Amino acid sequence: MTNEPDFDLESQETNDELFEHYRFEVPKGQAFLRIDKYVTFLIPNATRNKIQNAADNGDIYVNDVPVKSNYKVKPFDVIRILLAHPPFENRIDPENIPLDIIYEDDVLIVLNKPPGLVVHPGHGNYTGTLVNALVYHFQNLPVNSSNRPGLVHRIDKDTSGLLVVAKTEQALANLAAQFEFKTSEREYVALVWGNVKEDSGTITGNIARHLKDRMQMAVFEDPEIGKPAVTHYKVLERFGYVTLVSCKLETGRTHQIRAHMKYIGHVLFNDERYGGDQIIKGTTFTKYKQFVDNCFKLLPRQALHAKTLGFKHPTTGEMMRFDTEIPADMQSVIDKWRAYSSVKEVEEEED
Repeated sequence: MTNEPDFDLESQETNDELFEHYRFEVPKGQAFLRIDKYVTFLIPNATRNKIQNAADNGDIYVNDVPVKSNYKVKPFDVIRILLAHPPFENRIDPENIPLDIIYEDDVLIVLNKPPGLVVHPGHGNYTGTLVNALVYHFQNLPVNSSNRPGLVHRIDKDTSGLLVVAKTEQALANLAAQFEFKTSEREYVALVWGNVKEDSGTITGNIARHLKDRMQMAVFEDPEIGKPAVTHYKVLERFGYVTLVSCKLETGRTHQIRAHMKYIGHVLFNDERYGGDQIIKGTTFTKYKQFVDNCFKLLPRQALHAKTLGFKHPTTGEMMRFDTEIPADMQSVIDKWRAYSSVKEVEEEED
């Protein structure tokens, strides 16, 4: 299956490298003009909205510095558009990869994605993705605005859990609208570093690429930077040095939970990209370090699972809710922390 090339500046799954897709040098004599207007004139199939989104995502650079869409170009500026995927058309080959399908009917599929499975092809992952599996198992899936068959939303490679996939154009449009207008329900379970102080709370703050580390997303209080994001959290269980929390999403930004939890000082357990693969809380005792290292080995990824998913059926209007068990790797680490904290409490009582 080969997709027709089109101008698309949607951010991809975050990778270890950014690729130059376009480069322009502003000629001598150019009058000051907003960069979103200027670039729209130069790129085939571009729309001003897509250019603005690219700027909001931090993908447009002028003289090697990311700029906002209202930046006014001037003569001799060097404009570059950098994205996380290579600047060529991706070929999607059908691959017989097993799918854990929770529910299926004529218009949609709900599946449970295992950790380690990339959702769609991108830099370093051109095969072996969920999309490769979808085009093998299902024919004539509709493509979204990014030419990705069936995808309504996505979760990170090392996050496990529920995804809904559309089988018809009508279902794709309907489900996408539910996600956009915040009427879908999504709950994740996460194990985070530290003892979360409040039993529940709401995290707000715009999310965009980190200004220094482009592989991370960060929270910005400036309303003109990034996209609004809202996460509601609730403590499920406390283990002293780590906490098990439920996170319900109002919005679905890239790395939203990972960035929001770091913003409030509680990085996800073993989240390498955000620094959670180090001992952040606890003691200096060798036995404790060995315990944490063993946990890291049992769960070689961030402790995040998309546990529940709810939406209205695009044809019947019926509210549908799905729930999955926490996968074995994450559950084993939760059990170890539960046992560790119980022993620690007993030792403190005896002291």
